[in-house]
Formats: sequence, structure tokens, C-alpha cells
Amino acid sequence: MNRLQKISFASKIVFSMSLVCLSCAKYKSTSIDPGILIQPQKTEEISLQKNMPFPMGAAVNVSLLKSNTNYRNLVIKEFNSLTAENAMKFASVHPSKDTYTWSDADYLVDFAVANGKRVHGHTLNWYKSLPDWVNNFQGTTAEWENLLKTHIQTVVGHFKGKVVSWDVVNEAINDDGTIRNSIWVQKLGVDYIGRAFQYAHEADPNALLFYNDYGHEFGPTKRTAILNLVTGLKNKGIPIDGIGIQMHTRVTQTDANLTAAISTAAATGLKIHISEIDMALNPDNVQSMTYTTTLGEQQAGKYKTIVQAYNAIPKSQQFGITQWNVTDADSWIPSNYSRPDWPLPFDAQYQRKAAYQGILDGVK
Repeated sequence: MNRLQKISFASKIVFSMSLVCLSCAKYKSTSIDPGILIQPQKTEEISLQKNMPFPMGAAVNVSLLKSNTNYRNLVIKEFNSLTAENAMKFASVHPSKDTYTWSDADYLVDFAVANGKRVHGHTLNWYKSLPDWVNNFQGTTAEWENLLKTHIQTVVGHFKGKVVSWDVVNEAINDDGTIRNSIWVQKLGVDYIGRAFQYAHEADPNALLFYNDYGHEFGPTKRTAILNLVTGLKNKGIPIDGIGIQMHTRVTQTDANLTAAISTAAATGLKIHISEIDMALNPDNVQSMTYTTTLGEQQAGKYKTIVQAYNAIPKSQQFGITQWNVTDADSWIPSNYSRPDWPLPFDAQYQRKAAYQGILDGVK
């Protein structure tokens, strides 16, 4: 083919392509169903808050929320319920007897309101995270009672109408099923637990009030003690609305125990909040362990089991599932136990792991 023939051939191709484009334009201007033409496929964006049939939450670190854009964006995208990891604990908001510091807790609440997310308060009463002034307090029984009441009602009152629910009392039961001999029990007796709920209810009658504890899935000993406690409160007319099942669990826990933790709590008729879920892959503290696909799939299977059991309880009792922090990089487990571990559905690079799909599969 000589040069002139090549030019002529190229011109024919251009002319033919022009006709095709005109033909496409003609079809688009007619009433022919555009579905017969090749259209770009729109894929519905998946997120936990969009795809799960009950609220999905995370306990968040306010410093990371302020400073880490990836962290902040993931929280906005994936979750519709937020818990303060530490910002609402006693030592954080009430560091001295006559001083309350609200800045971090207020920031979290304002962030949640701006992004259309629910706030669950954690926690009004715990034996840990107490400031020195409480641990060293030398008051009478009446003064201790006033300390308890004033703290609860000041905090709940400050957030009235903004925080929809509270962990009122946290971890009051030992692993062997006995009542924990905390400073509160020592100073006020076991019945302080019921009074804490009454004080919270007086401060905000519309807030949902939870008893929160770990170990429901350990076996019947602690589980039965927790259920006896909350049932006793309910039978006395104490204003308790729900049970927080922390579910700080491990990949080696049996499906039977995981399921029983949820079904037995639901049998009380109270609302159920899986309130602090994470799943250790390295409970034996193996320093050389690395994350593998096999481990990830095992973790996904356990998350699926938990979600399936939760999805099976009555809808009116499903307060939601909250994970304890956002990604493996932010989890308390590796630093607390000085070991490698990967307990959450997002990895340290803010990417979804197999566990994420396991959660989605739990409601299919």
C-alpha cells in the first residue's frame, strides 16, 4: 500500500467511526431504552452502617479522631454509633473534686451530631480509671454516696439529650461469679449498683441504661452471675434497659459459648449491646506470630458466628454491635499484652480484612 492509499484508508476509518458516533447520538435522542446500550455499572457502596440491619459502632480515640484523617474518614464511612473509648471515664471528665473537663467528650459528641451518629456513653461507674482524689477520699458513707450521685448526675446531665444511652455500672462481677470487692462496694455496699442506675435515670429519664461486663462467653459461671445481677435489678424495679456484652474474645473460643452468651442475655428481655467486640488471634502471646490468610479466615468465621447469633434475637432487643476501637493499629490488645495481634475487622493500613466480610455474611 503506497502513501496515498494509506491516507485514503485512514480517512475511511475516521469517516466510519464518525457514522457510528452519529448513530449512537441518534439512539440516545430517541425513546429507545438506554439499557440496550453499554452503560457503566454503578456499584452500591458497601459499609457496615449501610449494610447491617442494626446499628454498628466503634469506640473511638478522640486524639486520633482529631489528628488522623484516615481514622476519621473510616469512622464517618463505616459506623453510625460511637462510644468514647476513654473520654467519658471518671478520671477523664472529673479529674479533681470540683473540676470537670468536658473538652474531649464534647468534641466526640459534636462530631457525632455533625455526622448523624448515635453516642453511647461509657462509663459512669467502674473500679478502674479513677482519679487519685477518689481513691484517696476519706469521707463518711454519706459523703461517698454524695460523691457517687453527684458524679453520675453531673455527667449524665451535661450530655442530656445528646448521649442516648449509658454503661452505668461496668465490670462489677469477678470471673468466678462473685461481686468484685471494688472501692464502691467497700464504701457503699453492693446495693450501690441499683442506686447508680436510679441516679442516672433521674438525671436523664430518656437515656437507655446498661449494665456492661466481659466474660459472658467464658462459660456458665460468670454468665449466670451477670444474668442474676441484672434480673435482680429488673425485678426490683430498678431502671435498667439493657445488657452490654463486651465480647473481648478470642479465635479459640467455641461457637457454643459465643452463641450462648448472646441467647441467654436476650432471654432476660432486655436490650442487648455487643459493646466492645474484638477477637484476639494470638491469645498465647507468641512473639513470632504473623498474620496469615488462614488466621484471617478463622477470625472471619468467628465474627460471622457472633453476628448470626445476634441477628437471631428479637429486633426490638438489638441495640447494636460496637467494636473496641477502629483498626488493628489502634487496638488496646497488642500494647496491653506486649504481643503481635490483629483483633479488628480493619488492618493497620485501614483496609478491610476477611473479618469484615464475616460480619456481613452473618446477616445473609
